Amino acid sequence: MRVAGIGFRGAATPESLASALDRAGPADALATAEEKSGAAALRELAHSRGLPLLPVRVRGIATPTTSPRVTALFGTGSLAEAAALAALGPGARIIVARVTSADGMATAAIAEGEPA
Repeated sequence: MRVAGIGFRGAATPESLASALDRAGPADALATAEEKSGAAALRELAHSRGLPLLPVRVRGIATPTTSPRVTALFGTGSLAEAAALAALGPGARIIVARVTSADGMATAAIAEGEPA
């Protein structure tokens, strides 16, 4: 199974999120931090793509890339990478490291593994 972790700024639009996801590649589900999972733009993306949305805890998850801003806010190096890994649990691996949307408002990363 492939899960796309999604990170985004509050002003991100559904188009921002779609741009990041399209750059990362296909996925079977979307995941993001619990506190971001209610965002209208993300729910719209999940609905339009017919993908389940998985809210996860990301604090403390080691990631291949690091953003000082995300580390300060969420306690992990990359919200997108951490969400993808958390959704799949132990044994998951990042197959597409964090990519950024065309407008810089969203990120996506893809992890592969068995569902947690």
